[in-house]
Amino acid sequence: MIEKLLPSGVAVAESFGEMPDHAPMPAEAGLIARAVEKRRKEFVTTRKCAREALGQLGIDPVPIMRGEKGEPLWPRQVVGSLTHCDGYRAAIAGYSMQVRSLGMDAEPHAPLPDGVLDAVSLEPEREVLAVRDDSVHWDRLLFCAKEATYKAWFPLTKRWLGFEDAHITFEQTGSGTMGTFRSELLVDGATVDGGEPLLGFDGRWLVEGGLIIAVISL
Repeated sequence: MIEKLLPSGVAVAESFGEMPDHAPMPAEAGLIARAVEKRRKEFVTTRKCAREALGQLGIDPVPIMRGEKGEPLWPRQVVGSLTHCDGYRAAIAGYSMQVRSLGMDAEPHAPLPDGVLDAVSLEPEREVLAVRDDSVHWDRLLFCAKEATYKAWFPLTKRWLGFEDAHITFEQTGSGTMGTFRSELLVDGATVDGGEPLLGFDGRWLVEGGLIIAVISL
């Protein structure tokens, strides 16, 4: 599904259910030693997707560990992103010589719980979403795009990015269930990779099969 949103050269692996016959690699086992069963299954399936995506890049299976902020640690010279929600797990990965950063998030295509929109959005964003058509749950799409923004941002800056630190606007294309978004950064975008400071991200989104997916490829 998400391959529709990504450029060539980015590997994709996704699953619409658990992989009960799989287990974490030994080095990963400690990461979920105290996790509840649901979380363990999510972890194992998402990591399996990550290794499938790496395999498409010609990389042998390796543990996907966690950094200090919980971010996935990819092999050297690889960038990637993971996501999971009810009924869906996915991973994307690419070589850093082709893609500077990747960010992806998936959510159920349903309204956000009461009160959440105010906590994750800016007033100008809410004003625009309030007058858009009801073909898309725009509040959930906004949350999804903000999560994808953070996932693309953090590997390049090693800094927190709050929901209030990016202003997101959307465009619809085709049937209205796909489109693009612009995530304008409202904070200093200095990076740690030696590249140009970040001013914003351009992303793509899709509503399909009861899911919303937002992806950034920089």
